[in-house]
Amino acid sequence: MTNSKTIEEIDEAREKEDMKKLEAVFFICGRFLNMQELISLTDLNPIILQELIEKLQEKYDDNDSAIEIIEKNKMWKMDVRSQYHGIINKVAGGRSEFSKAEQETLGIIAFKQPIKQSVIIKIRGNKGYEHVKKFVDLGLVKKKKMGHTEELSLSDDFYDYFTFQGENSVQESLKINNSEK
Repeated sequence: MTNSKTIEEIDEAREKEDMKKLEAVFFICGRFLNMQELISLTDLNPIILQELIEKLQEKYDDNDSAIEIIEKNKMWKMDVRSQYHGIINKVAGGRSEFSKAEQETLGIIAFKQPIKQSVIIKIRGNKGYEHVKKFVDLGLVKKKKMGHTEELSLSDDFYDYFTFQGENSVQESLKINNSEK
């Protein structure tokens, strides 16, 4: 017969294993994940996942780690704390969170802002809707109703996210990236 201490030990071991699984998913994905994606990747239920996300956030905060779990619009990702972005930019040279097509769409918005969403769709095609939605969900782009379309512009979070010092830096970066092609 199993005593209560053994059941507690089993539960604790399961929780530790589940947390390692979640941590591995965050580490390898390197992008924002919504709850449905986390459920799919970990095979854990949303209640357990929410608890584990909170415990993982506490773990990195308590250990005074350079790593953190960021939450934005009910999506989460593992990232390096902002004070270390300068070091990371030297090593990594960029982010892989966005597909090439998404990067191109975001580049057009950054370079031409404010720009109508209808213009983005004419340039990028119907996939542009998904790209814009993702950028708005992440807080990188702001939408403002303008007649039958939306006007798109960069948010302050865009500059924080990409650690730029302002619009001129964005445009310089885009020129540099375009000249590398």
